[in-house]
Amino acid sequence: MLVEQNRTILTINRGSGTLKAGVYEFALAPRLLASIKVDRAGTSAACLKITDASGKTLIESPVEGAGAVNAELTAVLKWLALQGYATRLAGIGHRLVHGGARYTESQKITPGVISELEKIAPLDPDHTPQALENIRFLAGQLPAVRQVGCFDTAFHACLPAVARMYALPRKWYEQGMRRYGFHGLSCDFILQQLRVADPALAGGRLIIAHLGNGASMTAVNCGASVDTSMGFTPLEGLVMGTRSGDVDPAAVLYLQQRDRISPREADALLNKQSGLLGVSGTSSDMRDLLERELADDRAAEAVALFCYRAKKYVGAFVAVLGGLDALVFTGGIGENAWPVRERICAGLEFLGLEIDPSLNRNTAAVISTARSRARILVIKTDEDQMIARHVVSVIAEPHS
Repeated sequence: MLVEQNRTILTINRGSGTLKAGVYEFALAPRLLASIKVDRAGTSAACLKITDASGKTLIESPVEGAGAVNAELTAVLKWLALQGYATRLAGIGHRLVHGGARYTESQKITPGVISELEKIAPLDPDHTPQALENIRFLAGQLPAVRQVGCFDTAFHACLPAVARMYALPRKWYEQGMRRYGFHGLSCDFILQQLRVADPALAGGRLIIAHLGNGASMTAVNCGASVDTSMGFTPLEGLVMGTRSGDVDPAAVLYLQQRDRISPREADALLNKQSGLLGVSGTSSDMRDLLERELADDRAAEAVALFCYRAKKYVGAFVAVLGGLDALVFTGGIGENAWPVRERICAGLEFLGLEIDPSLNRNTAAVISTARSRARILVIKTDEDQMIARHVVSVIAEPHS
């Protein structure tokens, strides 16, 4: 039984380029009260935007002290206090990207959980260290409020062995070096939406393309993840904002030997200096590159490489699934960049994917033609909604 009447939940979702948060009513089906987003988080250009449940903008302004540690969360807490939400918080839910082999479901955050997350933080340098900083900061500011970790890897815990394994010595696999997969909260939400709108389709063969600053594809069959593009860390797979995606490991070893690059420098190269930013030399933001591509060959090459790599994974996952019932675009790029959707789908008619240019340009919910054997959908993801649901589930458990 829920005992947190008239209480609220705060969700924290730290992406590689954004900070999103939400205030929800504490209920089995949490109702959004306010949506919070900090774009270009962690930079001096960080901007805070808060909207109500109807989408009406309540505040939009630069983050005070942008670029400083915890500046964004400080601004969020200040607003929560002014609105009276801070004193009503029953719980805070955090999107935690990597749960390793141990955490396959949401957990109440304890010192023991923090200790375990510190051990696996190097596997996810873009998110986990910042998430831990957020957890500690909020614990200091709101010590009586329970915090819950919601793991992106949990959705992929059911991956079959053949999709989990690398062709490395088995002892490493037994020590946890395996493919974990990410963007699980997003996949979970997409499936939830499909189960309501079209239960038969939700139980079919799906490819969920979560395309944003971090990008991945997941093959889903009968509601379960059967393969995904990200692996041991979020670095594997598609071209991303600043991450390289798939690279021959020998290329990195070669650079380390030739240029005497340290492991730390190699990590920064692959996670912070590559992807769209590395190829274009100017920006990691798809919006910027699409605006510049006609006049900037390198921007055009970055966009082309992003779309080409995504198209390859669509083909591979159709083979894994033995056919396809629906391709779902989601994430910041997947939901908003119609040219990217168009280029990924171009030439895939032989797989049963035929995009309707007009519907696609208008970002309709269904952007495939009537002739398309597989449906092409655009669904706005809501990881925060899933986080809120997990927080309610964990807090409502006895002895939590």
